Amino acid sequence: MPRVKRGMQHTKRRKNLLRKAKGYMWGRKSKLRLARIAVLKAGVYAYRDRRVKKRDFRRLWQVRINAAVRPEGLSYSRFIALLKEKKIALDRKILSNLAVKHPVVFHQIVEFVKK
Repeated sequence: MPRVKRGMQHTKRRKNLLRKAKGYMWGRKSKLRLARIAVLKAGVYAYRDRRVKKRDFRRLWQVRINAAVRPEGLSYSRFIALLKEKKIALDRKILSNLAVKHPVVFHQIVEFVKK
């Protein structure tokens, strides 16, 4: 059987890996052994933090809504419970946006819920 040399595959794999590690600091951008570990770790962090980002934003929305309903004489949990009672299906992202950018509309929602 003829001999098979795999230089092309090695070069291609190395080039792709170093392309992913572009912009990293020190040897991690140029040395294959360090770049492989760095790219692997970066992928793990990216996967994890896509989920953490959702958690962080939900917490931010909750804090904003709570800050907006406190002057109205409600707590966050009571406000959400009243929304569910009245069958108002606005999610926390929308409510937070209304509280920050359109406080008059948010005030009307709170008044409707309190009745």
